[in-house]
Amino acid sequence: MKLLKKTRNLSDTNLLFIITLIVFFAMYIGAMVFMGSSFLKPQSFFNILNANAALIILSCGLSLVMITGGIDISVGGVTGLITMCCAVYLDYKGGSVLGAMLIALAIGIIYGVVQGFLVAYLEIQPFIVTLAGMFFARGMTTVVNTAPINVSNEEFTALKNTRIIIPFLGSVNKKGTYINAYIEIGVVVALLAVIVMFCILKWTKLGRSFYAVGGNRQSALMLGINVKRTRFCAHLMCSTLAGIGGFVYFLHVGSGSASHASGAEMNAIASSIIGGTMLTGGVGNIIGTFFGVLSLSTIQNIVSAAGFDEAWWTGITVAAMLCLFLIVQSVVMAVRKKK
Repeated sequence: MKLLKKTRNLSDTNLLFIITLIVFFAMYIGAMVFMGSSFLKPQSFFNILNANAALIILSCGLSLVMITGGIDISVGGVTGLITMCCAVYLDYKGGSVLGAMLIALAIGIIYGVVQGFLVAYLEIQPFIVTLAGMFFARGMTTVVNTAPINVSNEEFTALKNTRIIIPFLGSVNKKGTYINAYIEIGVVVALLAVIVMFCILKWTKLGRSFYAVGGNRQSALMLGINVKRTRFCAHLMCSTLAGIGGFVYFLHVGSGSASHASGAEMNAIASSIIGGTMLTGGVGNIIGTFFGVLSLSTIQNIVSAAGFDEAWWTGITVAAMLCLFLIVQSVVMAVRKKK
């Protein structure tokens, strides 16, 4: 009875976050028990972070927009455009890493300003606006350059190959050699983004405005919240994070291509939903989104480790997992409303 009372006292955001945590740890511990050594090494977990650092940043941005009741499906296209622009700038134009970073950030900010203005002040449906943004980004990527580019810039290559060693968590390989555990620089950027976004949502007026606008726009207006400015800020921050995430993705793959980050926006949306963010708005947690990304990647690794290497098995599993979380969210919200 006490447990039920405590559950009822939890906010919707915290309850869905707890469900996400339980599912992630159940999956990962189950994989460690039944899948063997591939999940037992600490580096296996760090590899999930290394491979998904950019997705974590993109998902944080999607969560902000979804909390306000909106959506942004342009982030994958923006990421692909950034990789190509930065690759051309570094290899063909002889640019610097700092310049490439500024290009990535500028693309994200420009996208945020334009899309935020169209959604917030002209009140065009965010799905339509960001769909157009996605098509524009994909088209511009091929305009910038049609062929894939493997970046050979020495400054960039040195940064890409930089590894942060995690003490005492390495492992011994089959040859008896000790291999240090490590993370890439992108992981540090992703963790900082999670912390900053969590603090904004938790302790700032802007963060509380996001939840208020997503929960009920009319009530938010009555509370004196500038709804249009809040929605604009959500899209601006989402696209800015897409700019940062785009460069982190570029740093991980080390190349520019029109096919890069294909479907990244859907993975980001799925991660946000699995992390407890509701499409209807007003409910979400950035830490939950972080574990949503980890859950999505873990289930993909489990499917691959089980011998189902075909791409469609991963898609089917992710779809089933996403449907499960949507059903859980709907049931939990319905039960809480009745009580």
